[in-house]
Amino acid sequence: MKTNKVTIGLIQGKCGKDIAQNVEYHVQKVEEAAKKGAQIICLQELFNAQYFCQTVNVEHYNLAEPIDSPTLQKMSELAKKFEVVLIVPIYEKAGRGVYFNSAVVYDADGSYLGTTRKNHIPDGPQYHEKYYFVPGNTGYPVYETRYGTIGIGICWDEWFPEVARILALQGADILFYPSAIGSEPDHPELSTRRAWEKAISAHGISNGVFIAAVNRVGQEDDMSFYGGSFVSNPLGDIVQSLDDEEGILIQEVDLGEIDFARNLLQFLRDRRVETYGPLLEKELLKKHR
Repeated sequence: MKTNKVTIGLIQGKCGKDIAQNVEYHVQKVEEAAKKGAQIICLQELFNAQYFCQTVNVEHYNLAEPIDSPTLQKMSELAKKFEVVLIVPIYEKAGRGVYFNSAVVYDADGSYLGTTRKNHIPDGPQYHEKYYFVPGNTGYPVYETRYGTIGIGICWDEWFPEVARILALQGADILFYPSAIGSEPDHPELSTRRAWEKAISAHGISNGVFIAAVNRVGQEDDMSFYGGSFVSNPLGDIVQSLDDEEGILIQEVDLGEIDFARNLLQFLRDRRVETYGPLLEKELLKKHR
């Protein structure tokens, strides 16, 4: 089995109300992860601010930053300094009144590789994202980095199997899922953590890829974020995970396992794309009995 080992780093942290402090916190954590051997490091969704989508407030638009902001310039310099690939999820200001939930990717020399914009935008109690984010217009890009080919789905995107399939078909070996997920205000007795973990790790099985999901932790206003960041292998096994506290997950993966899994479970070979037309319909009308 071909060996091609890559070390993943996931930063699971808390966010306070001070943006500058949040950025500095993550700068320190990236440095720590790099010194522990991480080569591809992913931060959590909207990494530098508390999850502002709990309420509808026009003032929150001021949190958005352009791609050339000082925050992102600092992240580019950090990637170059430590020779790491860095995935930076940010609230992006693309133009006046046009805002995206995005993830910016820097290669290990600090160069800008591109931006993935969140495609699926949820809306529900304390997840008022349709007020803040335009649906993504970048499609589902993959990135050829120094250490491997990666794809990204941002939070709600990670629940959709179509996203994982498209990224895998384009050659991604590792799917990164930066997230901000926690308590359900209309169902306070319910935790979605196990469903979240199962749904995403299952993408690894059906596509023969590694999964790296990172979530935030802590109490932010009325929401509690449960963490649970993890890495799973192409057979869906969770090889390492974090609990509900701050932490850095460092995990080496062997990309040679992808070939083994895909040869064992030939899902890509046996796809019947000519039969999948109904997937393009929003709703399928059933015949009356």
